[in-house]
Amino acid sequence: MENVLRPVIVFGGALVLAYVLAWAVDRLMVRLDTRHPETPMWGLLRRGRFPLQAVLFVALVSGFFDSTHLAKADHRETVDLWMTIILIAGSTWLILRVVAAITETAATRYAGSTHDPARGRRVRTQLTLIQRLVTAVVTVIAVAAVLLQFPGMKTFGTSMLASAGVLGIVAGIAAQSTLGNLFAGLSIAFGDMVRIGDEVVVDGEMGTVDEITVSYLVILTWDERRITMPVSYFTSKPFENWSRGGPQQTGTVYLQLDHAAPVEKIRGKTEEIIRASDHWDGRSWSLVVTDSTHTTLEVRAAMTARTSDDLWTLRCHVRESLLTWLKDTHPEALPGIRLTKEPEKLL
Repeated sequence: MENVLRPVIVFGGALVLAYVLAWAVDRLMVRLDTRHPETPMWGLLRRGRFPLQAVLFVALVSGFFDSTHLAKADHRETVDLWMTIILIAGSTWLILRVVAAITETAATRYAGSTHDPARGRRVRTQLTLIQRLVTAVVTVIAVAAVLLQFPGMKTFGTSMLASAGVLGIVAGIAAQSTLGNLFAGLSIAFGDMVRIGDEVVVDGEMGTVDEITVSYLVILTWDERRITMPVSYFTSKPFENWSRGGPQQTGTVYLQLDHAAPVEKIRGKTEEIIRASDHWDGRSWSLVVTDSTHTTLEVRAAMTARTSDDLWTLRCHVRESLLTWLKDTHPEALPGIRLTKEPEKLL
């Protein structure tokens, strides 16, 4: 009977105590979150409740396992090994939850305190990449710590020290692209070249930067496609960043018209259309004749807008409204094929 009660008491007590301690910490986070609504950190830290329970449970079981008398002396090393591995995994899980809470809190608080959206996106990009880098480092350390628990891995590591120089060279060559992307990601984060939420044009594709990692970047296009590109592309090739320096932009609409087109009336109608649109930011507009051929005139209407989305909508609206107005009121202004009467031959 004692052989049954001892394990039940140890495992059951460890489970209950871990639950109670984690519950107490969770209640403390709730109270802190209520008292400090200006920061979301305490609410975000509650996500670490389950990994905290796991770490506490494994630590308590490992400390009182001898009292269970379940494992013989020759099995004690195996039990300690797996307890250590589970403890490392749980601790890694808890650390990653804490890091995620800290970075998300920093990004949220900075976004709420700054009046510059561009700086907010820059800080968000930097914090995201820092979080991913810390996640990668913590994961690698955890995996290495687990591997070092096996005696065979220690022996293997010792035997490979003699050829570490050659292996380092081979690994460096093999990981050249990966390391290049890693340093490119850090350059993007702290060089402020491109940020999450920026409007960019890459290889003729326009979209919004949706995600940035230490190795790749995801662009969300206007038709909801996602283009994944290595971050090294943005440090080695030119690209357009429409959000750099502010989201406001200037756009143009070109029309090919007949020489008989009433330019002054078109200019007045263009002003009327632009000023009536909610997408115009009120900064500037213009309409000028930019070119002419033996058959047509090229007219350019320029206008400004707050964002690229507003500018696209405004350009389409101006183009459509002008063409409709010309068709209804001045059809002679639209280009067409001129037919002239052949002069009569002299008899």
